[in-house]
Amino acid sequence: MTTTEAGAATPSGDTQEIVTDHDRGIHGYHQQKAEHLKRLRRIEGQIRGLQRMVDEDVYCIDILTQVSASTKALQSFALQLLEEHLRHCVADAALKGGDEIDAKVEEATKAIGRLLRT
Repeated sequence: MTTTEAGAATPSGDTQEIVTDHDRGIHGYHQQKAEHLKRLRRIEGQIRGLQRMVDEDVYCIDILTQVSASTKALQSFALQLLEEHLRHCVADAALKGGDEIDAKVEEATKAIGRLLRT
């Protein structure tokens, strides 16, 4: 999500909500949307293949090898999407200045943290 916590305190003690443009305009990935959908369909196919392998009682290690490949594909997709977010959304907020850049940096930092936990 691209908003800061509602009621975030300012140094003066006032509360304010900073809303960024996540629900308006064009997202950073829009130019590669078709490519992204193609990659996601390929990953979906890998996951369906995993289901089929389990259904067919394939050897555990062979399934784990495919799990690893699927995980790597998702991680690669996530990193590409993150890069596009930084280049488009965060860079745009930096050009605009103001409180929006702080919100975008915080949002990106949290997203990176979530990716590192996977």
